[in-house]
Amino acid sequence: MGATKTEHFTEKQNQIAILAKALGHPARVAIIEYLMSVDTCICGDIVNVLPLAQPTVSQHLKELKNAGLIKGNIEGNAICYCIDEKALKTLQSYFAAISSHLEKKKNNCC
Repeated sequence: MGATKTEHFTEKQNQIAILAKALGHPARVAIIEYLMSVDTCICGDIVNVLPLAQPTVSQHLKELKNAGLIKGNIEGNAICYCIDEKALKTLQSYFAAISSHLEKKKNNCC
């Protein structure tokens, strides 16, 4: 991220940007939605529910894990994934602040 000069932004701004970037692909959004729907750690089933090849799914899982949106635990030969609630709470708080600001400015929009 050298070209974007991330050091000029706050830690929170950089964190939100990393989370938003990770959600910037529909396959990753689908993975998050699937993990929410099963409400448990999943080992290998994700490939069966997406119209993508296993290496592509693995790459998307890696991006989500690197951003901190999901966690992965090794169980035998498989890695089991689940949502990292801390990251989702960070996003929820960020968007709640935006929503609150917009509510206050309801009639003062351009």
